[in-house]
Amino acid sequence: MRLFHRLAVLLALAALVPASPLQAALKIGSQAPDFTAAAFLAGEPFTYSLADALKKGPVVLYFFPAAHTPGCNIEAHLFSEAIDEFKAAGASVIGVTAGNVDELAAFSRETEYCGGKFPVAADPGAKIAGQYDALLMKKPGWSDRTSYVISPAGSIVHVHSDLSPDHHVSETLKAVRTLDKQD
Repeated sequence: MRLFHRLAVLLALAALVPASPLQAALKIGSQAPDFTAAAFLAGEPFTYSLADALKKGPVVLYFFPAAHTPGCNIEAHLFSEAIDEFKAAGASVIGVTAGNVDELAAFSRETEYCGGKFPVAADPGAKIAGQYDALLMKKPGWSDRTSYVISPAGSIVHVHSDLSPDHHVSETLKAVRTLDKQD
């Protein structure tokens, strides 16, 4: 009976670990690691620079597991639908993934996903995701679904980490609007 009790306690404690979605993500107030990456906007390749983007205003940096997968398709579409609201608040959006990077040109162009409204960047081997503590533990080498709002000064002002794509857009948009009011 004692063994059963110990096992039950261990299982209960283990169940609490995934309930903390921000345990691995960078903390609010941290300096955002700078990066450049091969990216696509409306199917056109270019080199994305976080430093250059921050010169124009806050950046919503969202990591997603892989292009052309169900949750990532939904998330990209939701960001594309809300892009005018982000722009009105002075923010830009960049999606970054380590999965299916060979499909990013099409993914960035297709109207049912990004629709050419914001860039997506390739992160082979999840090196950028690693700098942001946004690695998908279930699939090593891929990025987790974690969204950051980065101030023009380069600090993390908001983090949302959840494998469900449902609230990433609303959470980051709310944070950008709050940041906009503080300026």
